[in-house]
Amino acid sequence: MDELPAEVALMWRLRETPRRGPKPTLALDDIVRAAIEIADEDKDLAAVSMARVAERVGNSTMALYRHVKSKDELLVLMSDAALERPEPLPADVDWRTGLTIWAGAVLTAVRKHRWYAKLPISGPPAGPNNLAWFDSALGALSGTGLPEEAKVGIVMGLMTYVQGEIRMGLDLAAGFADNPDIFRQYGATLARVIDPRQLPALARVLDAGVFDDVGNFEQNSDQDFDFGLQLYLDGVAAFIERVS
Repeated sequence: MDELPAEVALMWRLRETPRRGPKPTLALDDIVRAAIEIADEDKDLAAVSMARVAERVGNSTMALYRHVKSKDELLVLMSDAALERPEPLPADVDWRTGLTIWAGAVLTAVRKHRWYAKLPISGPPAGPNNLAWFDSALGALSGTGLPEEAKVGIVMGLMTYVQGEIRMGLDLAAGFADNPDIFRQYGATLARVIDPRQLPALARVLDAGVFDDVGNFEQNSDQDFDFGLQLYLDGVAAFIERVS
């Protein structure tokens, strides 16, 4: 039997810990919890270091290395622990409502940890919490009659959309916080350089005043998220109808 990938064994607490030396006084969950607290307080993943985490848990940096070999391993653990298990979807909702609820819940969960979108993505979900979210979304499609392969494709596509919107949205939110006038300025800048003969579609966007007044950024961001989500689900609905 093949060995479990190192990251998977780590997240599932299946990696053997060193047995030599004194009995550890520090638990892996304490280390991960401290790292998440630091990242939340600073709203920055770069704030997390082995030294700061060691200080937070009242132990030496070397003591951390008995549990976590590197900061990269710590980030892997944070990526799973920060997403608490999802609430069960209502039993009486259709697949579309279920996936809409699911996507909104992911957005809410990640917004609790503004640094989460900066975590590197090296593969599909593999930790216990992330797999619970994966299972929840797949479960929403259980009544569609779709083959399992199609369900996975739909959920992976939805994950790509949600993660992309979250990452871009958090970056834009940071820019808007620094300069609330950034989008109006962007429109004014484009108006000075765009030739309608060269970029006619974009010129029509500017003429429509799309960038003139963004209003409440977070509210508009939520509306944009839902608009894109429903477009994606429209495609899923068409696919289900075609193959059923």
